[in-house]
Amino acid sequence: MGVRGLEAAVELAPGAARDSSTERGHADDQPVVILLGWAGCKDKYLAKYSTIYSQKGCTVIRYTAPWRMIFFSETFGIRSLQTPARQLLELLFDYSVENRPVLFHVFSNGGVMLYRYIIEALHTHKPFKNLKVAGTIFDSAPGRRNLRGGLRALATVLVSTNVLLKYFLLFAFATTAVVLRILLYPLTRFIHESHYDALLKAPSRWPELYLYSEADAIIEASEVKHMADVRQQLGVSVKAVGFSDSAHVSHMRVYPTYYSNLCTTFLSDCVGGSPP
Repeated sequence: MGVRGLEAAVELAPGAARDSSTERGHADDQPVVILLGWAGCKDKYLAKYSTIYSQKGCTVIRYTAPWRMIFFSETFGIRSLQTPARQLLELLFDYSVENRPVLFHVFSNGGVMLYRYIIEALHTHKPFKNLKVAGTIFDSAPGRRNLRGGLRALATVLVSTNVLLKYFLLFAFATTAVVLRILLYPLTRFIHESHYDALLKAPSRWPELYLYSEADAIIEASEVKHMADVRQQLGVSVKAVGFSDSAHVSHMRVYPTYYSNLCTTFLSDCVGGSPP
């Protein structure tokens, strides 16, 4: 924890010891998976997803952006997640795994906001342009400016907070979101485009897998399907898998084997037969 000032967890694959330029070979081909958690996600929950990949010999990096940045800084148009996005990519160099295929596994809009800046960095910052991104998995994301879903998500994060503070924060978020992200969006989009709109036309062309649910109360299935359709029209290799009854970011909990198989098959397809 706490690498580069980030509360990121790094699980190295066997033979991928830090600064181990001498330990090359088979481990060098094994992918690096970067898990971007949902708002308020505890690392112990994200660690359950790590297992899918660490069992396959992958190096796994887990990071969840602070909920205050997700719900407030970004809603105000402050690009506060740009710095952690770049720091996450710099970790690949810190651990000498920058030559390996990279898979992103992105949860909810909290993960999507971070991923949006990662894509920008990959296409604008020289050191990152040579990174080999194999693909991206989206779990319960992305969604548009859905105020009701955003309020539900924030209420979940604040569940153990003082009642007065909780309602003050919910009111502040709702007011800000309505004014800046909905009423004024025709103007503010020129200054700070929404994450959904930015991803619709993102320059990335690696494969994408969308895992969504008709029963998701926070991110609407129709918005995920729209994103998948638009990306496919741009020439991206897209697969979308819909669940009928699992709640927001709960698909693995309800369908553990199926979910794991979807992820490992996608990874395998993206990196050309590896991991085994």
